[in-house]
Amino acid sequence: MENFWNLLISNIQHTSPLEFFAVGFGLLSVFFIMKENIWGYPTGLVNVGLYVYLCFKARLFANMGINAFYFIVSIYGWYNWTHPGQNQTHLEIKRLNKKEIWLALASFTLLFLLIWLLLSHVPESSSPFFDALTTAIFIVAMVLQAYKRLETWIFWIAGDVIAIPLFASSGLAFTGLQYLAFFLMAISGFFSWKKSLASHV
Repeated sequence: MENFWNLLISNIQHTSPLEFFAVGFGLLSVFFIMKENIWGYPTGLVNVGLYVYLCFKARLFANMGINAFYFIVSIYGWYNWTHPGQNQTHLEIKRLNKKEIWLALASFTLLFLLIWLLLSHVPESSSPFFDALTTAIFIVAMVLQAYKRLETWIFWIAGDVIAIPLFASSGLAFTGLQYLAFFLMAISGFFSWKKSLASHV
């Protein structure tokens, strides 16, 4: 355990200013999303743009790809949150119905298998199984977030738990700590959105 903390402290001491900057915007983004504040998207765009580069350097190619995907979905989510539809002033939180739950789970499974298969043929990939697993989880979470579904937080929580050791072991220790913060914020976000949903029922 002592070796782990020594390694963690050493990695944090060698964290690049760019990673600190990316983490700061990531935390801001999650905080704003928790509060249903539209600023979650522009701050998120800065965060994911920086992580495309950071993940490339760390050879986490699937997570590099997912951050590029996040960038696109964030633009859509930004639009969707600000254009909720007829007779609505803002996009309301909803729960997934049974059909949507099965669709989300099937999408996750197919994405995971496809990404894992692709990464297993990339010799430079440092952790293909867990890289693919977190990527598939986060893709589904991001799409659900764009539609403001409560279950987005369940996917974020699951992905964060896996991402903490994945990034820490890949030399991005400060990012690993970021995902620990994301994990705690996702739990808070779930209950915050659940309370907001109940108040509109």
